[in-house]
Amino acid sequence: MKDLTSQQVADLARELEALQDTLSRQLERAEDSAATVQLDQTLLGRVSRMDAMQQQSVALSTRKLTEQKLRKVIAALRAVAEGEYGYCRRCEECIGYPRLQAQPEANLCIHCQDSTDNQ
Repeated sequence: MKDLTSQQVADLARELEALQDTLSRQLERAEDSAATVQLDQTLLGRVSRMDAMQQQSVALSTRKLTEQKLRKVIAALRAVAEGEYGYCRRCEECIGYPRLQAQPEANLCIHCQDSTDNQ
């Protein structure tokens, strides 16, 4: 597989920067959703409180996934800055441009990702 062109890296870096901004804004907005649920039944009825706790659980899971993706995006931007972007961290082969277009924060080629998923 051939290496990425400098234009492809620049385009993907712009996508990563935009994704970083989007994820950061999502995390800022999600802080209220993940706040501790009040256990005072005078404020919420029992069913409403259970619903609020379930919503909080979903919000915390979403926040965790968003934080993980943001860490991957930041690592990818660091790799761009160091001239190492677009190479699989396991086999060191070039990650295909179509894969990076679909998932610019990817740090494994499709073959290594598949072998990781099957373990």
